[in-house]
Amino acid sequence: MPAKLQALLAELTSGDDARAENSIPAIVDLGKAVIPALLDLTRAAEADLRWWAVRALAASPHTLTVDLIPLLSDSAPEVRSAAALAICTHPDESAIPALINTLADEDSLTAGLAGNALAKIGSPSVPSLLEVMNDAPVGIRIISLRALTEIRDQRAIPVMMKCLSEDSAVLQYWAQEGLERLGLDMVYMKP
Repeated sequence: MPAKLQALLAELTSGDDARAENSIPAIVDLGKAVIPALLDLTRAAEADLRWWAVRALAASPHTLTVDLIPLLSDSAPEVRSAAALAICTHPDESAIPALINTLADEDSLTAGLAGNALAKIGSPSVPSLLEVMNDAPVGIRIISLRALTEIRDQRAIPVMMKCLSEDSAVLQYWAQEGLERLGLDMVYMKP
């Protein structure tokens, strides 16, 4: 490993958040060559080291989404949430099944960030999100409906219409918001 990379990785894993954050632009400037070392770091025993590796991967334009997907299953919630956030920066259809599973994460931040990532992926996420809307618990349906609202895909109109009569005020809100964003608020407003 080149000395410069070694020194930067030492900063990244120093335990000092400011030093670690400050090292990221220089790590990213080294290009593709740093990706294998960062991926190795995602397998470190300490969750903090894995988190910083994911943070650096998120910043790199050379990161492949396929390398981030397994990190959605990390044992540490902070690493899972960092992975979901990283996928927001590197959205790709290949992440849809793992992100759909992550909507049920016990950590609400991670689940919400998975919804954000699905929204960033856009239209290819819609069929899976619509499937989730059929029978998932309310909390997962809220995240899914919020993602569908962000995507603005007309395939979600029937689900949004159905959610207008749900018991959950939050589901009603996102359904209303989604219909408004699709330009259908005047047509489907309840009296």
